[in-house]
Amino acid sequence: MVPGFAFEPPRSQLEDSNIFRLARRCGTASIGELSEMARRDPARFWEEVSRDAGIVWRRPYHTVVDTSGGIQWPRWFVGGATNVYDSSVARHAAATPERVAYRFSSEGGEGRAVTYSELDRRAGRLANGLKSLGVGRGDVVGIFLPMIEEAILSILAAARIGAVSMPVFSGYGGGALGVRLRDSGAKVLVASDGFDRKGRPVGQRRAVEEAVRGTGILPVVVPYRGHDGYAGMRHVRYDELVGGSGAECATEVMDSEDPLFILYTSGTTGRPKGTVQTHGGFSVFAGHQSMYLTDMRPSDTLFWPADVGWITGLVWNVYGLLLAGGCGVIHDGALGYPGNDAVWGMLRRYGVTIFGISPTAVRMLRRNGAEPPRGSMPGSLRLIPTTGEPIDEESWWWLFEKVGMGRIPVANLSGGTEVGGAMLSVLPGMKLKPCTVGMPCPGMDLDAVDEDGAPVVGRRGYLVVRSPWPAMTRGLLNDEEGYLRTYWSRIDGVWFHGDYVLRDGDGLWYMQGRVDDVINVSGHRLGTAEIEGCAVAGGASEAAAVSVPDGITGEAVVVFAVASCSEEDIADAIIRGVGPIARPKAVIRISELPRTRTGKIMRRLLRLKLLGRPTGDLSSLENPRVLGEVRPLE
Repeated sequence: MVPGFAFEPPRSQLEDSNIFRLARRCGTASIGELSEMARRDPARFWEEVSRDAGIVWRRPYHTVVDTSGGIQWPRWFVGGATNVYDSSVARHAAATPERVAYRFSSEGGEGRAVTYSELDRRAGRLANGLKSLGVGRGDVVGIFLPMIEEAILSILAAARIGAVSMPVFSGYGGGALGVRLRDSGAKVLVASDGFDRKGRPVGQRRAVEEAVRGTGILPVVVPYRGHDGYAGMRHVRYDELVGGSGAECATEVMDSEDPLFILYTSGTTGRPKGTVQTHGGFSVFAGHQSMYLTDMRPSDTLFWPADVGWITGLVWNVYGLLLAGGCGVIHDGALGYPGNDAVWGMLRRYGVTIFGISPTAVRMLRRNGAEPPRGSMPGSLRLIPTTGEPIDEESWWWLFEKVGMGRIPVANLSGGTEVGGAMLSVLPGMKLKPCTVGMPCPGMDLDAVDEDGAPVVGRRGYLVVRSPWPAMTRGLLNDEEGYLRTYWSRIDGVWFHGDYVLRDGDGLWYMQGRVDDVINVSGHRLGTAEIEGCAVAGGASEAAAVSVPDGITGEAVVVFAVASCSEEDIADAIIRGVGPIARPKAVIRISELPRTRTGKIMRRLLRLKLLGRPTGDLSSLENPRVLGEVRPLE
């Protein structure tokens, strides 16, 4: 990492921001003071966030947070009655009905704008349609749709009638979808019969049929022209369901702790884990995320290609976006289709002000030589958030210099499904170094600690949370024991997140990889992120490091690399960067790294293939074929 700061913002960036307004509202003069106030008095802080975000309470709460049941089981905004729909759609539809809420597009280029008033009417029709099927308060509605209008409407309609939405990434196979439907007890499934990707039709009928077979779940099918229909299968057509429904629909008044949605983690270490969010806590936290981390305002247009089956998509493309009263560009298609420059054209066409992108997408664009033409970025662009995995330094610089033109901050952030969003983030007005995730979000009481739970600075530590927050998952669905074991058993009395982090002398934090992504060579614990960063610096466009047993050192390093350079170049770069202790036992070139459909690299599967062991269910993989390139080590 280069010494010093890569970006020093003008003072106005802080003083004009939402979070600085909140700081002044709380009687503090800086973000640092605001964070300290939030740590000392979390109840007051989150109450101020609720007010600032405009959360609509049908009945006032009497207690902001109650931990009498233990820190693991907090209750938020106790006694309050609300519905996230009131705060995110209804209030804007009443106050600014003609403001555009969404601009939809697809690979075919066609798209249309939907105002807040139209969004309200269409969500009402679907809500009434779901009620006609017997869906009501507490029923689970599965949503298996690409990024089309109906995906957003299904989430909002379910919330409006008090049902619990369960979005599932549209690229999953029938096995992965079925596990989630059965585990959640879904009553209906809103699905499509297909979509287009890179100009080719992708059918969903087979996955849906496999998932619902024998369950009694009723599919509501959104027809997509040119794809397989559902003839011979019990289903309801979406257009017929909403065609006979009126737009007027009363919004169900919910207790603050009533469930809002279920979202599953990718299940990279076994059975998928169902996280649970509530109307009160998640409403406040989603407003916090969009308004303060990405400084979202009603005048902003956000383009963040994140699926609603991922927490980033639910926060920034649905609830957080709508709570802030902004406009979202929703694209149903591949980012680099029909050409690598398609994404830059979208930024210009829609006047995007906030452009979110994953590190995986950045590396894809870099590899394809798809840097934006000089002078092509819209003058409206003011922020580039990124999340999903640690970003490597080369990709950070590319994003900052080529897309941000050296003057727009890269707002790197990190959190998780079970967090309900981000816990670490670059904030407005911060000086930046490459790859930093900024600081703990105000209201998140984070620490970096050693094995004994003692704070550490300047070296890698475990990421923990010392106090609850409003969007902390309400356990894990059907697995209370697993929740306590996963997050509360490692260090007594604190949430153990499972990530390594480092905070430097300037107060900036950095992600250092997962705790389980560690290779122990002769007693030296080496982080996979550090090894992979050196491999990329040595010429690989992407890399994944795994461990294999070694008779002398206990474990040895094997590196998989997407690269045109030689294996020796990559090995030398690792030795130079980490030291001879990290010398790879092998460097294996591969066409691409195996990933889940939400972008996580599956190092575990690479290791199993190397060891000649069964890999198990691959339904969550985006590209399972690539595992065929891996041969067991001799």
